[in-house]
Amino acid sequence: MENVKSGKKIVVKFGGSSLADPEKLLKSVMTAVSEVKRGTKMVIVVSAMGKTTDILLATAKNTSNGKLAKCELDDILSMGERTSARIFTAALRNNGVNTCYFDPMDDKWPIITDDVFQNANPNIEECNKNIKGHVLPLVEQGIIPVIAGFVGKTRESKITTLGRGGSDTTAFIIGESIGADQIILVTDAEGIMTSDPKIIQNPKLLPEINVNTLVGLADSGTKFIHSKALKYKPKDIDVKVMSNKHDDLNKPGTLIKDALSWELDAEIASLTPVAEITVIGEGISNNTKIIMEMFEKVRQHTTLLGMSMNTNSIIFYINQKDNISELFDQIHKITVDNKETIAMAVKKDLSFIQTSGVGLEETHGIIGKISEDLRLAGINISGILTITSSILLFVDWNEKEKALELIKNSLKTQ
Repeated sequence: MENVKSGKKIVVKFGGSSLADPEKLLKSVMTAVSEVKRGTKMVIVVSAMGKTTDILLATAKNTSNGKLAKCELDDILSMGERTSARIFTAALRNNGVNTCYFDPMDDKWPIITDDVFQNANPNIEECNKNIKGHVLPLVEQGIIPVIAGFVGKTRESKITTLGRGGSDTTAFIIGESIGADQIILVTDAEGIMTSDPKIIQNPKLLPEINVNTLVGLADSGTKFIHSKALKYKPKDIDVKVMSNKHDDLNKPGTLIKDALSWELDAEIASLTPVAEITVIGEGISNNTKIIMEMFEKVRQHTTLLGMSMNTNSIIFYINQKDNISELFDQIHKITVDNKETIAMAVKKDLSFIQTSGVGLEETHGIIGKISEDLRLAGINISGILTITSSILLFVDWNEKEKALELIKNSLKTQ
């Protein structure tokens, strides 16, 4: 069994499902109490109880005639987490724990953000300063701070909310700043599974996953942890996702390793030229035999870098090796031998440029900005694919350096 040793520092986030009713909330409290008795120093981050945020949101919108300002709505939505913090603190104290809660109206509130209401971005430098100045000293004294997750405030003391995954973001930032040995996210799931249990029967628990792998699942709509929160995950601190069914924080779950890059960036992803093979026809996507036959020929000859397909066409982006003409001949033979395929086209000497970064999928207009900047420079995009937090572009090999510079500049202006 994986253990957190006595005397170490941890951050524990209890999600809304762990606080959904008095019984679950008390169980979460007693789980924390048991860990405190082991000598563990901790900070507790709490979400709103159950569906409180949804109720507050619906009530506020349905009674304001659509005239509620975003800053007003954030103030209202913060009440869910702020109430949880008060109740959790009182319950800890009544069970013999030396504790206190932090509220965004306090001068010592640790999470400072910009003024993008409903999707605020933490100012890491100021958060770090406040956490080290006000939260860490309490932890070192054995006092258990309870902090409302999801909530921030601006330098002008206006309350903000952090958007999707906000409580996880709070836990990650605090864990980094206090030098926690581990961050634990207590949820209604056993951990991170091989698929969504609501869709797939009997998925398997993943004992460990790299955060760069996890972000692909987050972007695909599987809401284990939102990608916005994942970019705040500390590099050298493991995050454990575990079930609220347990009453022991040392029980196993899924450990999330490593960290993501904050910056949007671009690089030439292939040191050799790339070729594009396009096969057109009618109903190609319905004939898996043709697709697999072509795929197998590609696999035998070279490396597949990307693929795009619709009902009437399939495109392969491949490393352009010396004997690539042999592959062209074989794909052409498949094309003429099947009634669903009509003709084949080839583009050679392309460059493969990959743009990546956490939150890329949430950066509105980024593909349009890149495309327009390349168009104005007279650079044609031969192909473009989007995969999780990546944009894959194919341009003329002779223009790769110029294209890369333009793409990097496009990212800097976002």
